[in-house]
Amino acid sequence: MANKGGKPSDRRAGKRKDRNKRVGTRIPELGYYLIVTDTEETEKNYFEGLRDSIPEELKDRLVIKVEKAKTVELVERAMELTDAESQYRIPWIVFDRDQVKDFDEIIRTAEKNSINAGWSNPCFEIWMYAYLGEMPVIRESYTCCNRFAEKFEKVTGQKYLKKDRDIYRKLVRYGDEEKAFRIAEQCYKKCKENGKEKPSEMWPASMVQRLVEEIQKKAGR
Repeated sequence: MANKGGKPSDRRAGKRKDRNKRVGTRIPELGYYLIVTDTEETEKNYFEGLRDSIPEELKDRLVIKVEKAKTVELVERAMELTDAESQYRIPWIVFDRDQVKDFDEIIRTAEKNSINAGWSNPCFEIWMYAYLGEMPVIRESYTCCNRFAEKFEKVTGQKYLKKDRDIYRKLVRYGDEEKAFRIAEQCYKKCKENGKEKPSEMWPASMVQRLVEEIQKKAGR
């Protein structure tokens, strides 16, 4: 007698196929991120705000460490912290071009040691600028900070303060994070197209967007 539902093996194969298909579209699990920065205000406040925005059960997956060390020492500190806490499988250092010497060498050293580098040129504010719809060509960090402050106040009606613990929430509220990802990638690509190979030569440019976007996607945002 024919089996109206098809052969058992066929049905099982079909179920396996559906199950595999579902697995293939699942959101990747958010791993344990270690974010090491040498700045006590802007970057720290931004990433703590990002951590507060993700689901409660995932918040312990983001560990932000502020190291009172020279920027050049961040790679070593990230390695030490990763070795000490084995669950930190995704280490990042976050820092600005600003007046940092050996900027390119720090990035190369990080990459050689499997440490991701979330750098910004000229400063972290250039990445936050992207939330507000642009990343203007600015070479000096001082100028960048001042112009971002002007833009921020114009858009939000509030003063920009580096010590603002709500900076991430405000950027998301008044700006556009998805658009910020695209703008930052476009600026980086344009630098490459213009023959700029060294991060120190790339402005405006940032790699912070890749860290933030990765976290958001894995957190199911």
